[in-house]
Amino acid sequence: MVILGMSGDSVKAQAAFKTKQKLNFDLLSDPDLKTIEAFGSRRMKKFLGKSFLGIVRSTFLIGADGRLEHIWDPVTAKGHPAEVLASLSQK
Repeated sequence: MVILGMSGDSVKAQAAFKTKQKLNFDLLSDPDLKTIEAFGSRRMKKFLGKSFLGIVRSTFLIGADGRLEHIWDPVTAKGHPAEVLASLSQK
């Protein structure tokens, strides 16, 4: 299995996030948004009463056969790594 976190952040920002959150899975930096759009993670969002096209942070669990097994969408930074690891321990 492969766990992949994906966002439009730079590689440097992803590395800082991974270190801060003590993640033990890879993160995909997609600043051109091609993969994010392919997975449907770029869509209309609301913030402070305004709508805008934004990125919904998502985590994808990809099985050994290459198939998508689970999507966490949207992801909240607080507690998310523990949520992913707990899900994996049940497999």
